[in-house]
Amino acid sequence: MNSQPLSIVTRTQGNNAALKNGTIKLPDLALDFIEIPVLVDAFRRMVRRLEFDICEMALTTYLCAREHGVEFTAIPIFLKRAFHHGAIFHNTDNPIKEPKQLEGCRIGVNRGYTVTAGVWARSILQEEYDVDLDKITWVLSGDEHVAEYNPPTNVVPSNSPQTLEELLITGDISAAINIQPTDPRVQSLIPDALERGLAAFSDRGHYPINHLIVIRNSVLKKHPGVATAIFNAFSEAKKLYLDKLSKKQIFCPSSTDNLNAQILELHQDPLPYGVTLNNSILENLIQHAKTQKILRHHVDINSLFVSETIDLTG
Repeated sequence: MNSQPLSIVTRTQGNNAALKNGTIKLPDLALDFIEIPVLVDAFRRMVRRLEFDICEMALTTYLCAREHGVEFTAIPIFLKRAFHHGAIFHNTDNPIKEPKQLEGCRIGVNRGYTVTAGVWARSILQEEYDVDLDKITWVLSGDEHVAEYNPPTNVVPSNSPQTLEELLITGDISAAINIQPTDPRVQSLIPDALERGLAAFSDRGHYPINHLIVIRNSVLKKHPGVATAIFNAFSEAKKLYLDKLSKKQIFCPSSTDNLNAQILELHQDPLPYGVTLNNSILENLIQHAKTQKILRHHVDINSLFVSETIDLTG
């Protein structure tokens, strides 16, 4: 298919390890895996400069980039999922004790407003705790990957040399999303966060997607069939991972491995690939992206993915 290796960025994890270590090989297709220590840097480089042929990408960043005309298209390989009930932190010394009290407050958001983890965390506040997101000022610690995106008026930059955790300790913000706290006073605002995430999964199959795979449109045009080949390779790598997971053959499992194993024990695939298998969760994310004023228009799910991959499952 292609004698010149295609550059690809994807963080090594259980469900892609067999592809990255060469256990799975693609006929007539060579991949040049590029390691980017901080994966979000790859997102930005791909969005702003189309620097790689194939790249792992945060889902909401992809939606926002597509609306602003970035020339890449996704395949329905959903590499990373997470529950986000535990992503909202508060200072236990301060008066905020429950989500509804956040209305009228300032809440810090790690990096940009369009960060996928932030979108899912805000969706929890709205859906499960009836929080009016428009009554909150969202304070950003960084800027957006998609430089052309203009946030709503209640989204402001921090403009402070202090970290979000430090602002939380001093009381300048009332909560923070998606930080890595070090102070023992900073705790999850929602108690029993993992159990609540698992309950959402049990009740409605809600296991939020964080990352997918995108391919430059010029690569898709130059190499017909590349999207299907990449989809199948990632799917095969995932099957090997789930087999090892079910047999408890993962050495030093991560918290993500343990969560996937827990879902697997419920006789469900924790990482389904394909549009059809993920239609409801994709629709949910798109609706929240609209509600949170990240997307201006509703988008058809099928239009987001390479046409030859629409009916594939893995």
